[in-house]
Amino acid sequence: MKVLLRNPRRELELRGPMVVSVLLQRLDVNRESVLVIVDGTLVTSDASVGDGSTVEVRAVISGGAS
Repeated sequence: MKVLLRNPRRELELRGPMVVSVLLQRLDVNRESVLVIVDGTLVTSDASVGDGSTVEVRAVISGGAS
């Protein structure tokens, strides 16, 4: 699977299938601080990712007027 990490931008190749929570653990990424998008669809941490999938890991950013 291709894994795209943002902030800083990196691209990795990993073997699948793998559950999202395990993937994030291997990448040492806190699940609560990111959104995970698999092949264009937002997924939960219990979703399975296939070997040919593209996974994008984006940091959650909050903001707005106060």
